[in-house]
Amino acid sequence: MKSLAELAAIRDKMKNKVAIRDSETGTRIVVGMATCGIAAGARPVLAQFVEEVANAGLSDAITVTQTGCIGICQYEPVVEVYEAGKDKVTYVKMDVDKAKRVFAEHIQGGRIVTEYTMDNK
Repeated sequence: MKSLAELAAIRDKMKNKVAIRDSETGTRIVVGMATCGIAAGARPVLAQFVEEVANAGLSDAITVTQTGCIGICQYEPVVEVYEAGKDKVTYVKMDVDKAKRVFAEHIQGGRIVTEYTMDNK
């Protein structure tokens, strides 16, 4: 078992890697992590978004969270992007490379990657 000091050090180290904040005005990235999503590969997609946010130093402006079943299992892994004042964008059949592109082009660049969206399927 770890000592309290070791556990506190691990917690502090992980705070920089986990971009989970609750913001009504910022951007929220939600990854479907029900059984179907996990089986389809959602865990690495979630980890990639967390890493991208942390590497960009945007943990205060962008929330990365997980949710249960979104209800469109045949399109898993599913990622929903919520931005203040804009319509929700649903990305489907995501993987790590697609997550990198969505982060760069949509989250940072403001351009929706339409070929990965639900509307394009």
